[in-house]
Amino acid sequence: RCLGPINSKENMNMSTQKHPIRPLRVALLVPSSNTVMENDLHRALPKDQFTVHTGRMFLTETTREQEIRMIEDFAPQAASDLGTLEPDVLVFGCTSAGSLFGVEYDAQVCQKLGALAHCEAIGVISTVAQALAEAHFKRVAIITPYNEDLTQSVAKAVEKEVTVVGAWGMGITHNVALADPTPEEIVAFAKSKLSGVVFDGLFVSCTNFRSFEAKALLEQTFGVPVVTSNSSVVQALLKRVASPT
Repeated sequence: RCLGPINSKENMNMSTQKHPIRPLRVALLVPSSNTVMENDLHRALPKDQFTVHTGRMFLTETTREQEIRMIEDFAPQAASDLGTLEPDVLVFGCTSAGSLFGVEYDAQVCQKLGALAHCEAIGVISTVAQALAEAHFKRVAIITPYNEDLTQSVAKAVEKEVTVVGAWGMGITHNVALADPTPEEIVAFAKSKLSGVVFDGLFVSCTNFRSFEAKALLEQTFGVPVVTSNSSVVQALLKRVASPT
């Protein structure tokens, strides 16, 4: 298991104290108005291998300005609080916030939050980039629930790993409402935007979007593999159990 932030001797010493054998303890950090991600992880991760414990960062509006405020003003205390449960890994569960200044910014945010929680931390935009790279897509289309600014932010963040043929968002800015579109409505929106677009992979962004539920129907509809924010996190966490370090 990964039990400490990279290059942090102090936190590594704290985390490698003897523990009874137990499932991997995941500290999940989500925007306060996110109603989807923790449910997806609870459903997808084997309960004999993982326990998921959620902390919240205040956020009501899905905009660049409010997400920066969430990271700077509310994430540190939430990460520190989660550290009291002695987690094995912290997940920074906001795709668009992590993308604001590229995947390098996501890594920096995660390093700081991991230090506060005394464990390694991973960010969603980074797990997405890894999943897209491992899938060896040549042309990726992107669907989001966001406004245009955040939709393009996410697209730019993953462009180092794949060629993005286009990114389309629903324009929702009230964060709790990101969870309102049903899986069927997500598929219908994707069909309306992707008609005539040539792509071999589809990324559907946002941890508060019901795209994980829509994944199978999206793959059936378009005949290509689909990566979602939450599926990329599940994939990354399962790998940690399969190949502990």
